[in-house]
Amino acid sequence: MNAPKSVIASPAALRAEIRAGRFTAPTAGQGGEALQANLVMLRGTDAAEFLRYCQANPRPCPLLAVGEPGDPSLPSLGDIDLRHDVPRYRVWRDGELVDEPSDIADLWTEDMVSFALGCSFSFEDALIRAGLPVRHITADRNVPMYRTSLPTRPAGQFSGPLVVSMRAMPAADAIEAISICQRFPLAHGAPVHLGDPSQIGIADIDAPDYGDPPVIEPGDIPVFWACGVTPQAAIVTAKPGLAITHAPGHMLVTDIPASHAERRLTGVHPV
Repeated sequence: MNAPKSVIASPAALRAEIRAGRFTAPTAGQGGEALQANLVMLRGTDAAEFLRYCQANPRPCPLLAVGEPGDPSLPSLGDIDLRHDVPRYRVWRDGELVDEPSDIADLWTEDMVSFALGCSFSFEDALIRAGLPVRHITADRNVPMYRTSLPTRPAGQFSGPLVVSMRAMPAADAIEAISICQRFPLAHGAPVHLGDPSQIGIADIDAPDYGDPPVIEPGDIPVFWACGVTPQAAIVTAKPGLAITHAPGHMLVTDIPASHAERRLTGVHPV
């Protein structure tokens, strides 16, 4: 993993560094309180069926924006060019991961449709401001993510397990984290599970399927949130001819403050 040299609080400045190829690290702790987004890019009927999958699974796949076919911008989220503005992408062909480039301009097509989905990194600034531990940021690691035994609701060719991210903290802090995170439904909202990881099919908490191994201090309990990497597990099942996603932990950082996202993107006030 490439560790960031410093914290870049401005989303626009961070995207400029990413476009220039100078920032290739995970984006946890970057961009201040900006809303961060998972990305899925698909073509034609694959895109139409994936939209149905998101609508059927709003907890792991909260839709922030859907692009016009062939348009790499997402005006509602900021001055964004999806061909260049993610630190690391993943390229999938027929459900197989084939590359992890830092730019996808040569892969963009006229029928490509982009989906920006909410990300749990968006509420981490609120946790930190409340004095709660976010141990992967303190340790300069990517967040640990796990495939679970919990199924998502299928839609067309898309189906698969729920993927979760994990942040370990004392039980009292976990209760406060629930209260804070339920105000961010576009960032997956409140946790989906606390405590014993085996109850959701995770055999080894120290061996995540994505991201880095967790930091767990004495007295901590694991706290699990629905994760926007879930669509990548569904892509493996669906096997579209071409799919492009972000690499886990390497997010699109938008210009929208996470605390304002519910009002600005949906027209309603946060819970």
